Amino acid sequence: MGSLSRSLGLYICIFFISQSCLSLEEKKVCLGNTNRLNQLGNTEEHYVSLKKMYDGCEIVLGNLEITYLDLLNDTSFLRNIQEVGGYVLIAINSVRSIHLENLQIIRGNMLYKSTYALAIVSNESLNTTNALEELHMGHLTEILNGGVLISKNRKLCYLNTIQWNDILHSDNPINQISLDKSFSPMCPKCDVESCNGSCWGPGPGNCQKLTKLICAQQCSGRCRGPLPIDCCHTQCASGCTGPKENNCLACRKFRDGETCKEGCPQLQIYNPTTYQLEVNPDGKYSFGAACVKKCPHNYVVTDHGSCVRTCNSDSQEVEENGIRKCKKCDGPCTKDKICDGINMGKLKHALSVNASNIDSFQNCTKVNGDVTLLYVAEKGDTFTNTKKLDPAKLSVFKSVREITGSLLIQWWPENYTDLNVFENLEVIRGRTKQRGTYALAIVQRSITALGLQSLKEVSDGDVIIKTNKNLCYVNTINFTNMFRTPKQIKIINDNKNPEQCESEGKVCDTLCSEEGCWGPGPSQCVSCLKYIRGKECVENCNFLSREPREYTVDGRCFSCNVECLQLNDTQTCSGPNNHVQDLEMGFKMTYDIHLALCKRIG
Repeated sequence: MGSLSRSLGLYICIFFISQSCLSLEEKKVCLGNTNRLNQLGNTEEHYVSLKKMYDGCEIVLGNLEITYLDLLNDTSFLRNIQEVGGYVLIAINSVRSIHLENLQIIRGNMLYKSTYALAIVSNESLNTTNALEELHMGHLTEILNGGVLISKNRKLCYLNTIQWNDILHSDNPINQISLDKSFSPMCPKCDVESCNGSCWGPGPGNCQKLTKLICAQQCSGRCRGPLPIDCCHTQCASGCTGPKENNCLACRKFRDGETCKEGCPQLQIYNPTTYQLEVNPDGKYSFGAACVKKCPHNYVVTDHGSCVRTCNSDSQEVEENGIRKCKKCDGPCTKDKICDGINMGKLKHALSVNASNIDSFQNCTKVNGDVTLLYVAEKGDTFTNTKKLDPAKLSVFKSVREITGSLLIQWWPENYTDLNVFENLEVIRGRTKQRGTYALAIVQRSITALGLQSLKEVSDGDVIIKTNKNLCYVNTINFTNMFRTPKQIKIINDNKNPEQCESEGKVCDTLCSEEGCWGPGPSQCVSCLKYIRGKECVENCNFLSREPREYTVDGRCFSCNVECLQLNDTQTCSGPNNHVQDLEMGFKMTYDIHLALCKRIG
């Protein structure tokens, strides 16, 4: 297997939404990817990444992208997929067959090239005769939004026989069908007796299942046969097995258990007896096209009953009872300046932080999405007329405390010894990830230390820090205590030999704890052995001497109230108020009165 560092260096224009599948209301859900035609490492690494993401998955919330599979790859890991929320892209594959025989519906919430919900393009090898020949999609019966693009598949048969008007909603002008005429003349015919000319493959078992064109006039949507009694419920998509909303093959809007609904049960319902809103015991959150009792880990909960990645501009993200929630701001939300990250909002189509967009991060404290620095930032882009990025501009990230997606450093200025422009970064949430896996990725850089001195949490996603030839200190860091799920892992490989680092004196400061350090000196400790003042570990707080006098809470040194009286060899205060000072002043006043009385009597 080729090195992952080389792969990231060559191909890493990658923006995956999430990495692994999770159990959701008895369905196995994976969040999909938005990599388009970029290859994920060499061929073997790319295949492993796709298999890890989709193996066992039944519902893909985002896009399903199947690319760069070669002749020997087994595609049975795709067999369980039933529903895709975004688009399906099948491109540049030389594998003989792709197994999507259980795929029923493509929702088209996101579209390939802003137009297509299904794109099947260039599935052949440039260097061999290998090409995609069989595409098992016999259960696909509905595309809710978007068109179909089929082009340059010289060995792929039968797709020109499909009646796409039965699958698409042709009343929408965007739902266009682009089907080239380059199908091989050697393609066999569909089964004459069973298929009526429309099939996905040879034999009677591969006939196209029609669920719209054959319907009786009384049917308002899909059907299971030509008679009026065969009409599906209006909430059904793809087809049905009966007339009720719990007989649907897929749901047009939301699935609540086995029932299709227009919306999920509200979290609160009106009580006509008390004239008040009360908690609905049957209330559920909307997550994709599903109704769930609990939002998945690392998502944010809204009062309206949705699981989201980011809050609206009039709300801020807070944590209550261990749950991240969107809370309406009282007036303007002034606590954080929130900016779009790569692949989000205004930067939705950006590949990297570069000269054209770096000013948008000015004064940001929170980045919704990814912070990604690719080689294109250093070189510029003549195609988009983007100049080289001035390294001094990277200082805009000094204000960033939170990244909701991932942090990828593929390019970094050669004369920068660490990543200290991110010195105030406290949390990487990993709601979007690199390669569908990594929340933090730093590969093949010349830095000597990380310098991420404020980083305390990686909420979801793995960490990879690899092949940084001059990097010391990284082996000391206990990333496990920063992780929030048991599935998270770290990959720390092929950096500078720790023994060589030690011989050069590049070791953690003696004031650092066993948690390790991000670099040299007492300000780079992951945690302190004794006390911490500001961001620097110290031997002691100023309890009895030196100024300002201090007290401690959980090992942190804080200055005493300015009203507190300083006494040598006696602690000046025990907290932020001046209560101890009042007591000391009382003792002093009593002493002064007694002294005056003694003098008068004497």
